[in-house]
Amino acid sequence: MRPVDEQLHNLRDLITRMCQHATTMIQISTTALGSRDLSQAATLNQLEQEVNTLQREVDDQCSKLLALKQPVANDLRFIISAMKISADLERIGDQSISLLNHCRKLTEYPDVNPTTGIPKMSGLVINMVTDAVSAFLSGDTATAREILLRDDDVDAMKEQVIQDLMDFMISDPRAIKPGLQLVLTARNLERIADHATNIAEDCVYLVESKDVRHHAEESEQA
Repeated sequence: MRPVDEQLHNLRDLITRMCQHATTMIQISTTALGSRDLSQAATLNQLEQEVNTLQREVDDQCSKLLALKQPVANDLRFIISAMKISADLERIGDQSISLLNHCRKLTEYPDVNPTTGIPKMSGLVINMVTDAVSAFLSGDTATAREILLRDDDVDAMKEQVIQDLMDFMISDPRAIKPGLQLVLTARNLERIADHATNIAEDCVYLVESKDVRHHAEESEQA
C-alpha cells in the first residue's frame, strides 16, 4: 500500500460520515415538516455541529494531501471532489435547519395546511441526495447521470407547488403567512436537489474525468 493510500482512505471515511449525517438531517427535517413535530430539533442541531466539524476536518486533510503528497490523476480528482462535496453536504445541512425553522413557524397556524406537492417533492429530494452519495462512493456514473435529469423534475415540481400556493393564498388571505413559509420550503427543497446534482456531477468528474456541469456534456454532443 502506498503511504498516501491510508490518508485517502481516512478522507473517504470523513466524507462517508458527512453523507450519513446530512442524509439523516434531511429525513428529520422533512418528517418534522410533514407532521409539524419539533421533537427532533435538538438532534438536528447536534448533527449540524458534527457536519460542520467534519467539513473542517475534510478541508484540513485535503490541504495536507495537496501540500505534502503532490497527488496526480485519480488521487488529485478525488481530493478536489472531496472538498467540493463536503461543501455541498454542509449546505444541505444548513438547508435542513432552514426547513425546521419553517416548520417551527408553521406550527403557529395549526388550522392552515393546504394540499400541495411538497411531500412528494420531499421524497424526490431525499432520494436524489441518497442516490448521489451512493453513486459517488461506488463510482456509479450511470446513476449520477440519471440524477442530473431528476433535478429538472424537482425544478418543475417547485414551480407547480408555488403556483398552487399562490392560488391558495389568493383565495384565503388568512393563509398568506403560512403560505409564504411553504413557498420558502419548496425553494429550500429545490436547493437541496441542486446540491445533490453537484455531488452527482463530481462523481462523473472523479470516475471519467469529465466536467458535466451546466449540461456541458449535452452541449458538446449537440
